[in-house]
Amino acid sequence: MSAVIDLCFFRHNFSIAKRASLSSLLSFSELSCSESEDGKEACLFDFMDKNSVTEKELIFKIRELRQIKPREDWVSLTKSQILGQEPVAEIRFLHFPFLRFPLFKPVYAGLIVVFVVFGAFGFTESSLPGDLLYPVKKIVERSQAVFVSEKGRPQASFELANKRLEELTKIAETNQVKKIAPALEEYQASVAQVTKNLAKVTATTSDPVVIRELAERTQELEKNKEKLEQTYGIAGLEIKEGSNPMKVLVEWLINDLEKRTLTEEQSLLFETAKKNYEAGEFNKSLEKLLTF
Repeated sequence: MSAVIDLCFFRHNFSIAKRASLSSLLSFSELSCSESEDGKEACLFDFMDKNSVTEKELIFKIRELRQIKPREDWVSLTKSQILGQEPVAEIRFLHFPFLRFPLFKPVYAGLIVVFVVFGAFGFTESSLPGDLLYPVKKIVERSQAVFVSEKGRPQASFELANKRLEELTKIAETNQVKKIAPALEEYQASVAQVTKNLAKVTATTSDPVVIRELAERTQELEKNKEKLEQTYGIAGLEIKEGSNPMKVLVEWLINDLEKRTLTEEQSLLFETAKKNYEAGEFNKSLEKLLTF
């Protein structure tokens, strides 16, 4: 076996040997001019005569070749080819050189995951509730939410809720009746997330500007919902008890106004807004409270 590997190594590194001042040595093709052992021996002696190389000198030069160390991956690949074995894992780099690129090292694994996540979004964006790829779309959305700051989560949740309404609109336009029920569930879940995020904001902020911005987004969501109900007559869009984002905002605004000094006219309007709140008419109450 050692002799076979040496012979293969001689072929593989012969060009290196010539550059290492071994130019007088015969090329391997000349030494292999005959298939028979006698023919090869005759070629060898002919070479020695032409180049005035003694047998001792030839042996010395061949031994010099043995000092050149082959690459480990080349040795493993050669062994596997001779023995008919499967190449070891490291040899696969020979066939796939791009795997040596730094991005394929474990340290870059996180970066690769990011590209995969955002790339997968393009393939699943058009899927609807009830479709095979929709669960993948939800996974991608949750993965993207990881990169959203705490401050930006309320706005991001509003975008997702409006996206659920857009999905319902597409389902209604194409009359995909079987998908309406799962789409309604997705919408209700998204509104519940909006309310959860708003509750966190109202519990930590005292800035009315922030609340007003969120109130405007809530009103926009409500208008989109009403438009869908009126256009396609979809039932089940009513917000469940305890998940109404308007209720959270109205409560914050009422508490804030109770600490202020109001004019007589403002006080009357404020009392009307509170009555709307007590009656569960959160949309009317919010409209009045935003005039202050």
